[in-house]
Amino acid sequence: MSMLAVVVLSLVFILIAIRQVGGLRIQIWQAMLGGAIAVLLLGQITLQSALAAINLDVLLFLSGMFVVGRALESSGYLSSLSYGLFRKAHSADLLLLMVLFGTGMASAFLMNDTLAVIGTPVMLHLSAKHGLRPKPLLLALCFAITIGSVPSPIGNPQNLLIAVDGVPNPFVAFFGALFLPTIVNMLACYLLLRFFYPGDFSLKGLEHEEEPLKDEKLALLSKISLGIIIALVALKVLAVSAGVGIDIRLTYLAVAAALPILLFSPSRVEILRGIDWHTLIFFAAMFVLMESVWESGFIQSLLEGADISSLEAILASSVLLSQFISNVPLVALYMPLLMQAGASTASLLALAAGSTIAGNLSILGAASNVIIIQNAEKRSGQTITFLEFARIGVPLTLINLLVFWAFLSF
Repeated sequence: MSMLAVVVLSLVFILIAIRQVGGLRIQIWQAMLGGAIAVLLLGQITLQSALAAINLDVLLFLSGMFVVGRALESSGYLSSLSYGLFRKAHSADLLLLMVLFGTGMASAFLMNDTLAVIGTPVMLHLSAKHGLRPKPLLLALCFAITIGSVPSPIGNPQNLLIAVDGVPNPFVAFFGALFLPTIVNMLACYLLLRFFYPGDFSLKGLEHEEEPLKDEKLALLSKISLGIIIALVALKVLAVSAGVGIDIRLTYLAVAAALPILLFSPSRVEILRGIDWHTLIFFAAMFVLMESVWESGFIQSLLEGADISSLEAILASSVLLSQFISNVPLVALYMPLLMQAGASTASLLALAAGSTIAGNLSILGAASNVIIIQNAEKRSGQTITFLEFARIGVPLTLINLLVFWAFLSF
C-alpha cells in the first residue's frame, strides 16, 4: 500500500493551516490544486480515474447557486432580504442569535451549501453596515448551517443519502430524534462565540435601513429563481415523505434556478464572470486528491477489524474520517457496512449527525466552510485561518458529539 497520496493530503492540510510559504501567500484552492497535480505526477492516480472522480453534479449545483447568489447581490435584492430578516436585531448580541438560528433553520430546508453561497455576502454586508468584524459573523454562518442541517433529511447530501436508502419515514425520524439536540448545539455555539469574541457582540443600538434595489429587472429574476428553489425543495420534501420515486437532484434544482437569470438578464456575462471559479477548481481538485487517498487503501485499513456499529464508534469515526475523504463518500462507504451489521435507525441517524457536524472540526470538514471562506476572500479580502476556525470548531465539535450521543443513547 503506497502512502504517497496520504502524505500529499497531509501536506495540503499543513499548507491550508499555515497559508504562507516564505513570502508566498497560498489560498485554499491553490493548495488543493497543487495536491491534485502532485498525486497525478507521482502516479498515485491515473488521469482516467482522476477525471472519473470529479463529481459533475456537485460542480453544476455550485455553479447554479453561484449564479443565483451573484444575481441576488448585484440586483440589491439580497440587501432587501437581509433588512427584512434582521431589522429587529437592535444589538449585536441579538443579531448573532438571529444569524445562528435563522440561517441554521433555513439550511434544514434549503441545504447548507445554498445558504453558504447566499449567506456570505449577507454577513459581509451586515458587518460593513454596523461596523462589526466580519470573522465572528462568518464563523457563525459556518457553524450555524452545519448544525442546522443535521435534523433534516434534505439538509445536506449525506443526510439525503441516508434518508432515501436506510431510514423509513425520514422527516419524522430525523426531526424526532435530532431537532432538540440541534437546538442545544446552537445554543452551545452561541455561548462559544460570545466567549471567544467577548467584545464583538456588545454593540447596542443597531440601526437598519432598507436600501433601494440596484437593478429591478434582475431583482425580479432573482425572486423567480428563489421561488423555483423553494418550490422544488417543497416538491422534494413531498416526494420523500410520500415515498414517490421522483428524482429531484440537487443539480436539477440549481440549474433550474439559474436559468431565468442566464436566459433573460442582460447582465448574464457579468454575472458569470463574477461567480467564484476558484471554489469550483477547489472541489474538482479535492475529488481527485480524495480518490487517490481512497485508492491507496489507507481509509479501508483504518476501518478493518474495528467495531464500527456502536454509537460511539459511528459518531467518532464519521467525524474524523470525514476530514480525509469528505462526508458524502464517507457515508456512501459506511452505510452499507452498518446495514450489513443490522444497524438500527438510531445508528443511521448517528451517522448523519456525525458526518454532518464533522464540518465544525476543521475548514475541510464541510464544503460549505470552503465556500464561505473563499467567497469572503474574493469579495472583501477577509479570511479565516485554519487555527482561527479550529480554536472554536474543536471544542464545539466535542460538545456536539456529547449532545448527540446523549440524546441518541436514551
